[in-house]
Amino acid sequence: MEPTTTEHQVRTEAFQFLTELVDRHGEVLPLDPLRRGFDFRGCRVPLMGPQGIFKPALLEWPLSITTVPVIPGRARPYDDALGGPGLLQYRYRGIDPNHRDNRGLRESMRLRLPLIYFHGVEPGRYLPQWPVFIVGDDPRRLSFSVAVDDLLASDSDDAYELPDVARRAYVTRLARQRLHQAAFRFRVFRAYRDSCAMCLLRHPDLLDAAHIIPDRNPRGVPATSNGLALCKLHHAAFDRNIVGIRPDSILEIRHDILDEIDGPMLRHGLQDLHGRPLLVVPRAAPDRPDTRFLQERYQVFRAAS
Repeated sequence: MEPTTTEHQVRTEAFQFLTELVDRHGEVLPLDPLRRGFDFRGCRVPLMGPQGIFKPALLEWPLSITTVPVIPGRARPYDDALGGPGLLQYRYRGIDPNHRDNRGLRESMRLRLPLIYFHGVEPGRYLPQWPVFIVGDDPRRLSFSVAVDDLLASDSDDAYELPDVARRAYVTRLARQRLHQAAFRFRVFRAYRDSCAMCLLRHPDLLDAAHIIPDRNPRGVPATSNGLALCKLHHAAFDRNIVGIRPDSILEIRHDILDEIDGPMLRHGLQDLHGRPLLVVPRAAPDRPDTRFLQERYQVFRAAS
């Protein structure tokens, strides 16, 4: 069986609906509108269901796949991970390769149908990525390989034509980085209540999710305990070792900056921080800065001073 015009039209409208949701809610979407979905010719089309591989009643093949969020102390039902070459490895539903959901994804691969991937950030919050394609099937490992693509960047006249392997892996790696960065930013901002930890600025457009141990470091995990919500001034100052944070969360300004004479921005924006504690810390203990990370980063600051 080949895809009908309706199959393609529903997917196109689903992508447009997601674009509107992101414009309205930001890149991390609440669960309710995803479960409600949109109306297509009088029929409701949800984008997500209770299972990871989801097919709306109106379609013949799956529309979306979902990775549930990590919940501390609870194992994920499936271990989705990065596969090769640079692709997402998405686990089968169960252990039967011929389960109807697995057959559906296998047919989606054969037909080159675009899907939506939902990455769980926390319970009830998901980051969408679309379109994605099933590009590999490994029954021995009970998993599919998933590639991310950008339809607008495709050089092909066929909107659903897969790109070459190298480009596909490159785009997927970029998408995976974006997903992890966006998820980290969302969790850090939530923990710090959309405020700069050093100055209380509450304008999300002027805030960054900063790493205590830089993400280029193997220990620079994208966990809230390795994060700080900082305004752009204090993020830059922290990254450049102008301001340091002691393990007891007291701020220090580098000596040469303390001795410098300049205008009010230097005095109030940086010098006045010296000796003060962080003004915002997460309420939940697991989200607070890990003192081991602070100690390691503070030694870097001291060496720079």
